[in-house]
Amino acid sequence: MSELRELYQDMILDHSQHPRNRGKLEKATHHADGFNPLCGDKVKIDLMVDNGTIKDIRFEGSGCAISTASVSLLTEAIKGKSEREIEILFGKFHDLVTGKNENSGESDNLGKLAVFQGVREFPMRVKCATLSWHTLLAALKNEKKVATTEK
Repeated sequence: MSELRELYQDMILDHSQHPRNRGKLEKATHHADGFNPLCGDKVKIDLMVDNGTIKDIRFEGSGCAISTASVSLLTEAIKGKSEREIEILFGKFHDLVTGKNENSGESDNLGKLAVFQGVREFPMRVKCATLSWHTLLAALKNEKKVATTEK
């Protein structure tokens, strides 16, 4: 196993076992629930948005290691970002985990989120990695229906 791949696996395990920003956010301005019907992952995201910028984020939920690590890393990556920056970041993340633009070097612009590059080798896990992102986008739109990985 390459050292980089091992480092990525260690980071995913760390965020899965010790998720950052877990808990309820008091005074949240936005909220959404997400559910992955294929594996049962559930996530609730609370946001504090001020003038279109994420000031704080917390999550609650349960899921597999990929799902939990993804939401944990997402919470770290989006603080201080605008809604437009988040949409762009999600596009790059989605391309990374689905294998689109595989040789474009986009993972260089994702910071720690690049650890999910290996997910593309396991198509069933893509939904685990992207559930939190779909839920985040639903929260930003104040959607009341449960966000899902299904179309």
